[in-house]
Amino acid sequence: MRGVVLDLDSLSPQDLDLQPLKGQLDHWNLYPHTAPEQVCERIADTQVVITNKVELTAAQLQSCPTLKLICVAATGTNNIDLDAATSAGIQVSNARHYATASVVEHVFALLLTLTRRLDRYRLGVEQGNWCDSREFCLFDETIGELSGHTLGIIGYGVLGKAVAQAARAFSMKVQVAQSLHGTPHPDRVPLVKLLETSDVISLHCPLSDATRGLIGAAALARMKPGAILINTARGGIVDEQALVDALRQNRLQAAAVDVLSQEPPGKHNPLLGFHSPRLIVTPHVAWASQPARQRLVNEVTENIAAFLRGEPRNRVN
Repeated sequence: MRGVVLDLDSLSPQDLDLQPLKGQLDHWNLYPHTAPEQVCERIADTQVVITNKVELTAAQLQSCPTLKLICVAATGTNNIDLDAATSAGIQVSNARHYATASVVEHVFALLLTLTRRLDRYRLGVEQGNWCDSREFCLFDETIGELSGHTLGIIGYGVLGKAVAQAARAFSMKVQVAQSLHGTPHPDRVPLVKLLETSDVISLHCPLSDATRGLIGAAALARMKPGAILINTARGGIVDEQALVDALRQNRLQAAAVDVLSQEPPGKHNPLLGFHSPRLIVTPHVAWASQPARQRLVNEVTENIAAFLRGEPRNRVN
């Protein structure tokens, strides 16, 4: 059997063990990147395709009658035409729960950096301010604490639950927003109340028609003065210009985002143009610890092995 990886460099493979994956099939073509116009040629005569972000359209899938399995090297499958894959008899499997620890640690790294003013104090030491201090320590910035503050979580899947568990370890109070779909949960709070009463809000919901622009000007205006917003979910959930406006007008204490509406972002993205210690932007790396990326490769490997055994795993169509 033949397989192809369309965007291997999106996994930063230089520190990963790919040998178990390679051992699943007789022949592999590993491409660092694949442009849309290259897809049909590269998936031709293959049975297994691995993609992270490269899109697979109905026309492309129809051009490859040998294709039997698509492994998405991610949890989200919005880059695959699932209906077309099902019609063509192609199984689609994704990877799940591989990045939970990595994302949770990143959330609290961002939050602690903002509340403890770690960037500012590190810079102060590098600039010699501590050496010039009249006291034994440096008191340039007011330092906050997480203990006793309320964390509001929007999106209570595996990641949201793991963030809540970590928050309780910091002695934070936790409240969860009602789901935007389905039956209300008695132990959750309406979104409006969560916005108005949380000291920190962390986003962990998927990007959908219901959540696109969910945190816009109106939602930001409802947040407590001095609140902190953390987004490690999807960029389109937050109105980026509205967030910059809220920070400029001091309606929020701070914000940290790991995701933007366009990735890689354009140079004129409003969040990249707002330079302030009250805003942290990281380049979509919350998921990307070395152990998490290795678990992702292992998940894809297990999906292929299960397919070869006739026991579909993590199937999404």
